[in-house]
Amino acid sequence: MTLQYDADKITNSGDKMKKVLLGLIAAMFFLGCSDDVKVKVEPKVVVGSSLASLKLNDQFEKEHSLSVDTTKVIFAFSKDMGHMSNEFFDKQEVDYLAKHSAVFVADVSGAPSVIRSMFIMPGLKDFKHTVLVIEDKNIAASYRIEVHKEEIMIVEVNNFIIEKISYISSEEELSKAL
Repeated sequence: MTLQYDADKITNSGDKMKKVLLGLIAAMFFLGCSDDVKVKVEPKVVVGSSLASLKLNDQFEKEHSLSVDTTKVIFAFSKDMGHMSNEFFDKQEVDYLAKHSAVFVADVSGAPSVIRSMFIMPGLKDFKHTVLVIEDKNIAASYRIEVHKEEIMIVEVNNFIIEKISYISSEEELSKAL
């Protein structure tokens, strides 16, 4: 018995196998690059917990942490609430936040990195007040309460310990909260 090999069949099946493998590798690559991967994070904004470890860069990439004198941390997780807060603070004196022992934190992690670097961060540099910036989605998720993400979150602290959490959605409420 003699075996005969058809060179064309071997070549064609080899090409098909290469294409299948290439397709699988490409699919695995794109699945691995997905932004929608959910990572379970521990919530950090809970009454009784500490914000002593909160360290964020400002709009000029200078690292900040809370001081023992900080009594309010104002978080804006949506574009609209961030704009409203920045407009409000921009109308105030330069040291308005410091006089009120407060810091302002804006979550920009939802924007694509190109948009953040080309538009959002340069735009924040125009403000006279300090804006602490959350650029990482996992960090944002640990501070954000999903049902309130379209509101401003006011976290009242005493010696870094969270005593009260409230939510507002207007400049008038922001003024009263400070």
